[in-house]
Amino acid sequence: MQRLTTLCLAATLAAPALAQDASFQQCLDGLRPTARANGVNETTFRAHTDSLQPLMSVIGNLDAQPEFKTPIWDYLTVLVDPQRVEEGAQRLQQNAELLQRVQQRFGVDPATVVAVWGVESNYGQGFGKTPIVQSLATLSCYGRRQAYFRTEFYSALRLLQAGHLPPERLQGSWAGAFGHTQFMPSTYERLAVDFDGDGRADLIDSVPDALASTANFLQRAGWRQELPWGFEVKLPEGFSVLGEGRRTKRPGSEWTARGVQRVDGTPVPADMSLGLLAPAGAQGPAFLVTRNFDAIYSYNAAESYGLAIAHLADRLRGGGPFVTPWPTDDLGLTRAERRELQTLLLARGHDIGEVDGLLGEKTRSAVRAEQTRLGWEANGRAGQKLLKALRGG
Repeated sequence: MQRLTTLCLAATLAAPALAQDASFQQCLDGLRPTARANGVNETTFRAHTDSLQPLMSVIGNLDAQPEFKTPIWDYLTVLVDPQRVEEGAQRLQQNAELLQRVQQRFGVDPATVVAVWGVESNYGQGFGKTPIVQSLATLSCYGRRQAYFRTEFYSALRLLQAGHLPPERLQGSWAGAFGHTQFMPSTYERLAVDFDGDGRADLIDSVPDALASTANFLQRAGWRQELPWGFEVKLPEGFSVLGEGRRTKRPGSEWTARGVQRVDGTPVPADMSLGLLAPAGAQGPAFLVTRNFDAIYSYNAAESYGLAIAHLADRLRGGGPFVTPWPTDDLGLTRAERRELQTLLLARGHDIGEVDGLLGEKTRSAVRAEQTRLGWEANGRAGQKLLKALRGG
């Protein structure tokens, strides 16, 4: 009787998975004709989908992207931290000749190209390990934006069909981006550049190809080498940011007339077309941005992302932190501070896995436990206050 009960339980648990696999295969079968219409032959489609299983873990990421969920002071603190600035300066020096040639051809300065590299893959140290075809196939069949992901799915299959990349190397982020500077498959098809002269564009194993392709992307997106991305400004008392944004560009002379000043004291260029970006409202850092910021934004459509790239590029040129503080009394943690926090959580007996500076669910659960112990709101956010509390025992 016990064996029968166990078998029944196993069958009950397996049923949803089998139904899911069946619906996934039905979806893939439905995509087959459209794939053919998009240049994917039957042999390629079958080779990469016949034994494919859905990767359902990627679906939850659709509504959990840090660019939109994380407070901007947390987001920027981890992406533009001292370690990334220091390593970026080393990459600028190591690749100086290459970056000069890239700038001569595409008109994008070395610091901006290296900043994209640093934010996207930590200078080639973290490409992501998700199988791109499996991820894109799953996103093509489940969740939001299926039409978009199907376009990328067909592009990935065409890349494999053309022999641009071996299947085992096509791994990257959950959303389908891959390589040193995390191109989506369709972006690779349109804009990848063979800059090392070996006859193929390779964003995974060729730094020259990846950096040149990034510069090509920005140039095609409207980058102009005579313009800055923008600059930090000081807003006059009582200034309303309502209705302003990067798209609402006005001449610099108009901003000056409204009392907006650069924080470094230099004049706002009178004839430059500029939009106001105030990601934390009028009380936080504010910026006047040019079309070059829009080009960065097009790389990953989030203003916090664009600001991270722009700010890291400025730091690589020798610039300092923002002058205006963020409107919070609990700033975020750098990667080194995140690792310190995890070490302190381990010392308190929390099972958080590896100390890696990545605040996954185990770390957030431990943070919530410590916040509860301290009588704080248990929101799972790790900031300076919690780190200081744990340092003090």
